[in-house]
This record gives sequence, C-alpha cells and structure tokens, in this order.
Amino acid sequence: MAAPLELFCWKGSWGLPSVDTDSLIVLAYARFAGTPLKVHKISNPWRSPTGSLPALKTKEDGSFSQPSKIIIQLRKQKYNADYDLSAKEGADTLAFISLVEEKLMPALIYALWIDPKNYVEVTRRWHAENISFPLNFFLPSRMQCQQLERVRLMRGNSTLEAGEEAEKELYSDALECMNLLSQRLGSNRFFFGDSPSSLDAYVFGHLAPLLKIRLPSSKLQQHLKALDNLTNFCSNILSLYFPDENREGMGQPASNVQEGSDFDHEPYKRRKQLLSVLVAVAAMLGYALLTGIVAIEHVKEEGSRGHTASIELQDEEEE
Repeated sequence: MAAPLELFCWKGSWGLPSVDTDSLIVLAYARFAGTPLKVHKISNPWRSPTGSLPALKTKEDGSFSQPSKIIIQLRKQKYNADYDLSAKEGADTLAFISLVEEKLMPALIYALWIDPKNYVEVTRRWHAENISFPLNFFLPSRMQCQQLERVRLMRGNSTLEAGEEAEKELYSDALECMNLLSQRLGSNRFFFGDSPSSLDAYVFGHLAPLLKIRLPSSKLQQHLKALDNLTNFCSNILSLYFPDENREGMGQPASNVQEGSDFDHEPYKRRKQLLSVLVAVAAMLGYALLTGIVAIEHVKEEGSRGHTASIELQDEEEE
C-alpha cells in the first residue's frame, strides 16, 4: 500500500477547518474527491516542506505549494472532483475561478489583512495567539506586508494603501462577483448539480472565511449574508464534509485531524518551549552585537597578566 499523501495547512478556528483561504480550497477539494490524506494542521509555515501553507508532500514527486498545483497533483493520483464535468462545465469552471481570483480574492485579502480595524482586532490577534513564540512577534507583520504586496500586484497598483478609495474599488468588484456567483448557483446544491467540483472548492475557500470570521468592519459579510443561496452553500459544505470541525469559537482550533509533528505533544512540548526561548535570546544578542548596541571589550586589570571580558551597553542613539 502506497504511503498516504501528506497535507500541511493552517489550522482552523471560528468553526472553519482552516482559517486560510488557500488551505480551505485544498481541504475541500480533497474531501470532494475522496482523497486519503494525512493532514498536519499547524500555525507555522516554516514547518511545512515548502516553507509555505498549504503544502502537499508526496513520496514520489516531492512537495507542492499553491492550490492549483496541489489540485493538479491530486488529479495525477487519480483523485479528480471534476471527472464527470462536461467540456462546457469545465470551461465554465475555469472562467468562474478566474473571476473569483480577480474580483473576490483582492477584497478578501484587504478585509482580513489591510483593513486596519480588522487586522488589529482579528487577524493579527489570532496569529499572535496561535503562532509559537518568538515567531508571533514578527511573523504576522511580515505576512501583512506580503499580502499587501500581493494585492498591489493583482491590481497593478504599486501605491495601493488602506483607505476609502481602495476599499470602495475592491469591494465594488467583490460585491459584483458575489452577485454573479449567486446567480450562477441559483437553487442548486452545488454549481453543477448534486456533486461538488473544483469550482465549489474555490468559491467555498473564499466565502467561508467571510461568513464565519467575526469582523468588526463587515461590509462584505453583510452583503454575503444577504445572499441566502451562497450562505447555505457554505453551511452545507461545512456540515456535509467537515461535520466534526463545524464549531464556533474565537481563537479555538476547529480540528480533530491528526497534527503532523510529535513536537506538539508531551514530552516534547516543554523542550520546544525552552528551545524557543533560547533561540529568541540568541537572536536578540546577535542583533545587539551586529548593530553595536552591545560591544565586547577586553579590559586589562592592573597587577594581572590575564584579561577579562566585559560587556558595555551603548545607547542606541550613539553614533
């Protein structure tokens, strides 16, 4: 029997199997296609085989990041949620996925990572509480910068910043996209009838965070909740394919799936905490030495042939 495929993804909260859109897309597609996976739900992307999340690890072909590449690899393993689609339905799938990525994704990133109120009160808070020390001090801010740059590239605007003008433009496109998705879904259970496909996975991955994460600035949420068929679409997928994880709870992982590392369990947990502290101290001392905040000087004592080392603290403002 072949070794199982391993998926590394962001862990869940707010009743979601993952808090991350890309991770939700892959998790949903894998469930739709009946893929046997060993899932590692983590909160440190550096622990994945690619250094990013989600990541698929295979025995024969190595590791893959990005939902599109992971889905292609799952199809190569004979797990294809689009197997029964017609040529026209396949073309519609590509068109609507492109629409979601162009119109809805930038607004979702803005709502979670760029909107100041949402970022400070929800996104940064969750990541700071769930990412291990000392990474939780700087990784959320680094991720925010990466997401802002991502939106700038998608919109072709290198000066885009948080503000009413950017929000109005991004949200206008997102509302239009949600309306088109609602019209296409109609009264169907899924976009192509009674069986979910990759399009359902992509739409679910983008809409489920908007539906479940409690955001203080909630313009997109309010519009989504007014579209009953899209709201029911997300709720049905959660109840049908993630029944054990569809629980509410701010900051609580919604996962019963096997965690992927022994370092999350005793007796390694205490060792991991101690190692984190030592790494943080070493990093701060190294930074202080490199920048000149701390200097090491050799002082010759009178009446002694030996030398002793002393550490002198220097004011950061000294030249």
